[in-house]
Amino acid sequence: MGAGGRTRTGVLPGFGLTLGLTLTYVCLLILIPLAALILKSATLPFDKFWQIATTPRALASYKITLLCSAVAATINTVFGVLVAWVLTRYHVPGKRIIDALVDLPFALPTAVAGIALTAVYAQNGPIGRYLQPLGINVAFTPLGIIVALTFIGLPFVVRTVQPVLQAMDPEIEEAAESLGANSRQVFVRIMLPTLAPAAITGFTLAFARALGEYGSVVFISGNLPLKTEITTLLIMTKLEQYDYAGATAIAVVMLGLSFSLLLVINLLQAWGRRWET
Repeated sequence: MGAGGRTRTGVLPGFGLTLGLTLTYVCLLILIPLAALILKSATLPFDKFWQIATTPRALASYKITLLCSAVAATINTVFGVLVAWVLTRYHVPGKRIIDALVDLPFALPTAVAGIALTAVYAQNGPIGRYLQPLGINVAFTPLGIIVALTFIGLPFVVRTVQPVLQAMDPEIEEAAESLGANSRQVFVRIMLPTLAPAAITGFTLAFARALGEYGSVVFISGNLPLKTEITTLLIMTKLEQYDYAGATAIAVVMLGLSFSLLLVINLLQAWGRRWET
């Protein structure tokens, strides 16, 4: 209660109106479509839902999607930290160009990225023709899926780790080295504990992005059922066949995975904040 018995209002003027508009916006764009998806799947008997969601083709698509996404996110975590380190700590020629290229997957349409990667890594492509004699086939294999998912996921790690590196004072590293610590000790005991929360968050974001990727993968994967068919493509295939029940059941499974990842991201961010304090 404020002076004269009046209830204290929000600091920002029009708080009630802005809050109402925010909730309406979130409901229209996110909550209502997701609720409709869940309600649609609820019309299926559980045994029918389970049968659709656990067919060999669906299970194979889950396995391919999860495995390729995890591998791509791991690669992006390692090289994303390296790229962020170079962009933050070194003055290299073309640094601004490299920094801009990191964000290219954000702006480039995913279908364009898929076509470009397929053309480059096909057996007669600029890179694929040299990999073919070595017995390495990228296009139309799970390796091609990993390449596409790595391409679209790199910015998530770099842009998550880069602000943490920028906030770290290099004088702390110099002080540790002046006290006799070698480079490995400085990295393991000083830098790694600070970078770990951001790197894990970047991994989770890249992994979550890869789970829902479609455009950049559909061309390079070859879309072979039980071999290179990702879950999002299977959903699109069922929609094209007017199998709305099957598409909805598989979509709900992916929705559950996405919500689980969001929970992990929030927990990691909370852990990072506690670590910093």
